Amino acid sequence: MTLPALHQHRVLVTGGLGALGRAVVATLAERGAQVVALDRAPAQAIDGARRVLGEVELGDPVAATLAVDAAVETLGGLDALVNIAGGFRWETLLEGSVDTWDAMYQVNVRTALAATRAALPHLLVPRSAAIVNVGALAANKAGMGMGAYAASKAGVARFTEALAEELKDRDVRVNAVLPSILDTPANRIDMPLADTTRWVQPQDLAAVIAFLLSSDAQAITGACIPVAGRM
Repeated sequence: MTLPALHQHRVLVTGGLGALGRAVVATLAERGAQVVALDRAPAQAIDGARRVLGEVELGDPVAATLAVDAAVETLGGLDALVNIAGGFRWETLLEGSVDTWDAMYQVNVRTALAATRAALPHLLVPRSAAIVNVGALAANKAGMGMGAYAASKAGVARFTEALAEELKDRDVRVNAVLPSILDTPANRIDMPLADTTRWVQPQDLAAVIAFLLSSDAQAITGACIPVAGRM
């Protein structure tokens, strides 16, 4: 099978030091992309990244702009943005805090918003560009204790759709992937009795993201694509 070519694509990946971020960076690099990763965690070398920018508070528009500009300087331009940075908190409404809803918005929606606003001046050039946001299947149907998280991920989906409409005549495609449970070390610790064979492997989700960034997906924008494994 011929993999979607990403040769000479210059890509910025937020949340690049997490389990999914590492898989995405490695997958994109394998397919020919030049990748810069950024994360809130301290910088460390990861496979496939030309540069890793650490300790970036993406929810701060000024910090986001400085980080994006540094990535663009490294890459010599920008063709794509993958917004992975985010977080999860399980909490029932009765026993939880109203502050959790604000926290989930900050970490899941505001980070994508700030990174995208910082990247758009570089993406809106006379060349096709793409943005992929990582939402969650819970955006479509929330389970118990997932209200705040699901609401924030629904915000990511609606943000994706609105931005796709805004940019559809400016040659920038905007899509989202909606995974179910990812097979990560953290999720295995949190759910030790789960059937992990039904979960989504990070590299499989990374392959979907790579497709959406490629020219093979040039007819797709405004899509929120479930990636559910066998859940």
